[in-house]
Amino acid sequence: MRTALLSVYDKKGIIDFAKGLLALGNWQIMASGGTALTLKGAGIAVKDVADLVGGGAILGHRVVTLSREVHAGLLAQPTKADLKELRNLGIPFIDLVCVDLYPLAEEVAKPSATMESVIEKTDIGGPTMLRSAAKGRRIVISQPSQRNQVLAWLKAGEPDSKNFLDKLAADAEAVIADYCIDSARYSSGGTYDGFVGKATTQCKYGENAPQAPARLFSVSDDPLSPSKLNLLSGTEPSFNNLAEIDRQLQTITHIAASFDKNFGKTPLIALGTKHGNPCGAAVGDDSVKVIRKMVMGDPRAIFGGLVMLNFPVDKKVAEELLAYGMSGGRRLLDGISAPAFSKDAIKMMERKGDKCRFLANPNLKRLGKNSLDKAPRFRYVRGGFLQQPNYTFVLNLNSKDVATNGRLTQTQKRGIILAWAICATSNSNTITLVKNDQLVGNGVGQQDRVSCCELAIKRARDAGHDVEDAVAASDSFFPFPDGPETLAKAGIKTIWTTSGSVRDTDTEALCKKKGVTLCWAPDAIARGFFGH
Repeated sequence: MRTALLSVYDKKGIIDFAKGLLALGNWQIMASGGTALTLKGAGIAVKDVADLVGGGAILGHRVVTLSREVHAGLLAQPTKADLKELRNLGIPFIDLVCVDLYPLAEEVAKPSATMESVIEKTDIGGPTMLRSAAKGRRIVISQPSQRNQVLAWLKAGEPDSKNFLDKLAADAEAVIADYCIDSARYSSGGTYDGFVGKATTQCKYGENAPQAPARLFSVSDDPLSPSKLNLLSGTEPSFNNLAEIDRQLQTITHIAASFDKNFGKTPLIALGTKHGNPCGAAVGDDSVKVIRKMVMGDPRAIFGGLVMLNFPVDKKVAEELLAYGMSGGRRLLDGISAPAFSKDAIKMMERKGDKCRFLANPNLKRLGKNSLDKAPRFRYVRGGFLQQPNYTFVLNLNSKDVATNGRLTQTQKRGIILAWAICATSNSNTITLVKNDQLVGNGVGQQDRVSCCELAIKRARDAGHDVEDAVAASDSFFPFPDGPETLAKAGIKTIWTTSGSVRDTDTEALCKKKGVTLCWAPDAIARGFFGH
């Protein structure tokens, strides 16, 4: 007879799992405290682990499984000597442990959390059992999702036993490591931090061919994570593709959030990027028109780029992505992310060698003011990492912090919102030009702001756009009025920026003189630096 020890905080599903074990015919159940009561209440024969440990639970049930009897049963090897010693001591050899831990992360996340409440939700017995079971290479279940997998494996005769048990052990150690980081982060007030990720995607190599291997690791169940994109067709995304998709998610969610907040509705959004920076973007209520505007934003740059949409791709949308604005041949794209794809659309857009990736996530269809990534951002630096809160500012034109030197029309408001969202998620320094709900010029990554202005205007004109009456957005303040003057000379009539320069009054005076509507908020609140 084999022994399973069950000890779970969340009792959901544990009765079915215990019944599944007993149905195999060669298992007996041992459980701790509340788990034992739950199982007994369901009519399941169960031994309380407190009866094993000699003396029962103590200290208000805080010490039960932290006993030599439990850990001897988990750490003993299946040798004659160890098994004989267990028999002499009256200790069962424990073959399986199913544990889930006190919800520490959830407690820490509560605004009302205190050191006392966090300590109360800090599990000790659970992690200790998981580690002993992992070291003893028992069947160790550290996540509810593993229960049915284990039952199926037992029913199948325990195939590939070593690799299966090794994986369960590794999963358990990862769960504990992440749990300990949560505790260390809170107890130290942030002096210690880190994360544990699980590899979900293998890339051929990193940014360059010699940088191999490269992989995507998932650290949460974020529904918009790149790891949640389902590859329907094409080769696995590359390291560069995945880095760019993360950038796209920052841009598209900021567009969605800002339109939702300012106008009460998220429009259809089409976003095209090259090396992370938007080279095409448009919003509207007609999918064909939105696609056309996006691909024509910078038709030269979009070639070989990535596209992200918040609406499905059907045959009609596919035709526009492929052919609109092309004098001959078809537009080549490296990847498209969307809520869904029709089979006809994929067949139309497939590239030789499966070089176009078709990535689906239905959550892209539900973008809005609650879609921003709020998790901290980490960046490796030599010998350590940088950490900062995520960029979650959303421009609200009705905020008391926003000032305007004139009255904004609805067209200007939409232009400012779209230009700001693109500008704030492009590599700084950036000046972004938008006209008629379409990105027409993006001057990114320049060392001075005048060059950003000149580049944005040049890119717009190179793409065949008339920048007269376009809206411009700057990701930070203008140190001198020469930037706005450059924009005004090109015919731009509306500028979004931030305030904070000693020359702000000069910039404001120039805009009034040139008939430019200036809209701004303090740099300390609204600066949009990104991608350093």
